[in-house]
Amino acid sequence: MDIGLPGMSGIEGIRKIKENLPSIDILMLTVHEDSKMVFDALCAGACGYLIKNTQPVKLLEAIKEVHEGGAPMSTQIARLVVTSFKINPHSNLTNRETEVLTQLCKGKSYRMIAEALFISEETVRRHIKNIYKKLEVGSKSDAVAKALKEKLVYA
Repeated sequence: MDIGLPGMSGIEGIRKIKENLPSIDILMLTVHEDSKMVFDALCAGACGYLIKNTQPVKLLEAIKEVHEGGAPMSTQIARLVVTSFKINPHSNLTNRETEVLTQLCKGKSYRMIAEALFISEETVRRHIKNIYKKLEVGSKSDAVAKALKEKLVYA
């Protein structure tokens, strides 16, 4: 499947196909190396992602790999995926603040965060106040958006 299709994006095409045929394997073959497109395609259900300059022999190997249950990716795409799992090393948040922010990004309430981290709700509030100050934000949604954009938490 390619991303650039007439009438509908390949990513939307994946979603529609997977709704009707969830067990079908879809391998992306596209020119797009943008991280958002890669992740959108994989989240939609693609089981692999190759760049169009992939050699024919490698393409055949990738198809075989998908058939055997693998998830082939072009080298530059694999590096992009691996890099995305790394938290920003320049974060000025403490480990505990990062844990609290991670829970916040998962949509947890203060009470749920307190229970998950074995701390009081008041301690959660204090951490969130510090997080807001350090991130220079004024709301939960702004903190979550900034955390995801700047890779301050594991998504």
